[in-house]
Amino acid sequence: MTPASERRRRSGPRAEPRIREYWSWIAVALFLLVTVDLLTSLYAAAAVGVGAESNPLMRWLLGQSVPVVVGVNVLAVVLVAVAFAGVMRMLRVTPAPYDRYFAFGIELWLGLLLAAGLFVFANNLSVVVLGDSLL
Repeated sequence: MTPASERRRRSGPRAEPRIREYWSWIAVALFLLVTVDLLTSLYAAAAVGVGAESNPLMRWLLGQSVPVVVGVNVLAVVLVAVAFAGVMRMLRVTPAPYDRYFAFGIELWLGLLLAAGLFVFANNLSVVVLGDSLL
């Protein structure tokens, strides 16, 4: 293969294991940022009141009925999944060597999402246990 044709090559099949792993990580991040956050936020609101919620959107949402809260969270998951599928399609067609840099950016973003999810969980636990936010 000539260098020019190598540069035009697409990520193709060799990117598939990485893409499957990215889907696993986005699932974990969504579990932390949606499911765990929702459950701990509901518990914190019951323990100390809705006013302790530092996120204004979530504070408003906690004042709504439970089906509305769950529906908004499900909608958020669907939107993130659709957007992430688009990013994965972009990664599949990104030519080498740029696919490595794009993949690194995705990994960095996923790491930040996981860190944010863990922080949100810790913050909600702080509200429940200590009665005060970490923020």
